[in-house]
Amino acid sequence: MDEIKPNTVYTTAETQKLLKISNSTIKRLLKRGLIRANKIGGQYRILGKELLHILSPDLEKEAVASYLKIKSGVVKKINKW
Repeated sequence: MDEIKPNTVYTTAETQKLLKISNSTIKRLLKRGLIRANKIGGQYRILGKELLHILSPDLEKEAVASYLKIKSGVVKKINKW
């Protein structure tokens, strides 16, 4: 496996290869803003820090905590009905 360097700039093709995802998946991640990137000359450039952020286990913990908080709020609202 190749090492992702935080200060290296990657193309979408390089990002696909590093993350082992399809072209449509990378497009979807960029469109939804899950991977932040800069568009230069009609092509996206992605900083290595962003890729490391996506792969971080801490990010997954934050997402789960956020989901559970939202879910409990919805359950409370429904139970009031």
